[in-house]
Amino acid sequence: MKKADDVAQSTTAKGKKGEGFTDEERAAMKERARELKAEARAKKDKMDGESDVFAKIAEMPEPDRAMAERLHAIIRASAPDLSPKTWYGMPAYANKDGKVVCYFTPASKFNSRYATFGFNDDANLDEGSMWPTSFALKALTAAEEARISALVKKAVS
Repeated sequence: MKKADDVAQSTTAKGKKGEGFTDEERAAMKERARELKAEARAKKDKMDGESDVFAKIAEMPEPDRAMAERLHAIIRASAPDLSPKTWYGMPAYANKDGKVVCYFTPASKFNSRYATFGFNDDANLDEGSMWPTSFALKALTAAEEARISALVKKAVS
């Protein structure tokens, strides 16, 4: 298995401007490699990922930090069986098999104009042949909080 650094280097070694990974993407891949190592240790030591999630949230600038803290509370209340963990350097919540069901991408992570709350394919959100799997977030009002709570409950049903 190639290390994230090797993949990033071989991809950007093409020498053409505009091709390859951005600095942010390379940083996310390196962070994911560290997380995979930490996950292996966590399985061995049965560590709790919630402290890692809180540490990542604490690193976020406002308003991402406040949004991540509120999302964490909503997700933990809506689906207490999901386990907090970091995923590509972002707060995420995994099922009992360790597979990430939902995650939060702060706007600051990739210099985006909005944060993202998303779901992976292990989420039970299927609605016919097409359904949304991620949502742009600029603010969390009571309406968004209620919708997120309902989606998280459905995702783990």
